[in-house]
Amino acid sequence: MTGRQGPALSRRSLIGAGLGISAAGLTAAGTGQALAAGSAGAHPSSGPARGHAFLAAAMDAYPGHGRIRLAQSYTDQAGLFSTAFTYDNALAILAHLAARTPAGLTRAKALGDALLYAQDHDPAHDDGRLRQAYNTGPYTFYDGSLQPDGFVRADGTANVGTQFGFTGTAVGDMAWAGIALSALARRTGARRFLTGAVRIGEWIERTGRTDEPLGGYKFGVDGANQKLPFTSTEHNTDLVCLFGRLALLTGDRVWRERRARAEAFVKRMWEPSGGFFYTGTNDGVTVNKSPVPEDTQTWTHLAFGSRGRGCSRSLDWAVAELAVLDHSGRTNSTVPAGQSYEGVTFSSASLLANEGAPIADGQPRPDRNGVWFEGTAHLALALRDRGARGDEARSRRLLDSIEQAQDLLGGAQTVGGGELPERGGVVSASSPLDTGFGFGYYPYRHTGATAWYLMAAARFNPLRV
Repeated sequence: MTGRQGPALSRRSLIGAGLGISAAGLTAAGTGQALAAGSAGAHPSSGPARGHAFLAAAMDAYPGHGRIRLAQSYTDQAGLFSTAFTYDNALAILAHLAARTPAGLTRAKALGDALLYAQDHDPAHDDGRLRQAYNTGPYTFYDGSLQPDGFVRADGTANVGTQFGFTGTAVGDMAWAGIALSALARRTGARRFLTGAVRIGEWIERTGRTDEPLGGYKFGVDGANQKLPFTSTEHNTDLVCLFGRLALLTGDRVWRERRARAEAFVKRMWEPSGGFFYTGTNDGVTVNKSPVPEDTQTWTHLAFGSRGRGCSRSLDWAVAELAVLDHSGRTNSTVPAGQSYEGVTFSSASLLANEGAPIADGQPRPDRNGVWFEGTAHLALALRDRGARGDEARSRRLLDSIEQAQDLLGGAQTVGGGELPERGGVVSASSPLDTGFGFGYYPYRHTGATAWYLMAAARFNPLRV
């Protein structure tokens, strides 16, 4: 981890018990009431309609294991079984809300209530936290041990993802869950969702606030409840939205002060000469200048908007410096012959990955030009939101690439052993890619990537207060 901001401790990697380890019928179960397969009102052949159908299938994959459930994050072929990441489920809530349909609202509320259940039924803590991930259905682990439960275990506790060490709590994951719950509170007026979001904000304040020179809010805790030393630009950007929402919804001025603290940290990470944001700090004193990730460029614009005072130049940096074109002729590409995909990769380090070595033990070698479709989607959304000359045309090209991926990549993949809607769901990457932070992305259909695509297609900015 020396010189890098917790490479094995990203939202998208494991936060284990004191150790970061990198990894890579649609019937409402137990109720007898059918939910609509998709939340979109579009024709079933449209890209967004098929994306919503995938989110529905990921949510309904284990019909015999209880009404309260989360959506499985990746298809079975990814090897994470029924893992449901908190971050991905927060995105799914927001994507369902973006559809603005009764079916979408029903699904968003069901997922929101599942997060509240996890908050209230943690097996070890009663302080408002959520874990990095949960199990949402049964499976047999690699060592032959059976994980028999759905999201709610036999003793009533939430089924934390212990097999892979997904037991820690990151501030960014918590912030996104709070953003999703606050969005539900605004849409429905239901007090329970606001209460859950406030509990999340208070946990972050107690656990993450730091008085180190660079300030902001630190990374969170590992599975042994030990605080992690890193401070992330991405996480503090998430908090600009969450704390701003809580200020608006509660009327309590303390959230404005907390938002200002998070925003001040993010702006300290701005590099004016290059027009981009650094990733954060390892020690609270020194800015970590490498690698530079994509999401700190796009999410800052989505969170700040016109308040960014020129910082939306970071979108131009992402477009210029992280652009990739993947095709079958590329080293280690898994794109079928005759296809090509454009977009952006995860970070500056992804472009320099060692193509001769596996991303991690047991994983394939990376393609430096692998397209990260989740990031490509939020770049497309940010460009649409900015609306400068050429932004809409560039955004449309990126969305076309994502929609082609939904049509052609990840076929024959399953969730919970069941078939998926045809051409539904976006893979996380066009080919294996190395993020530069100790983990990779692979061509498996993904709830998070699909949710970001749906929000971009709907012009729905989840980070604007």
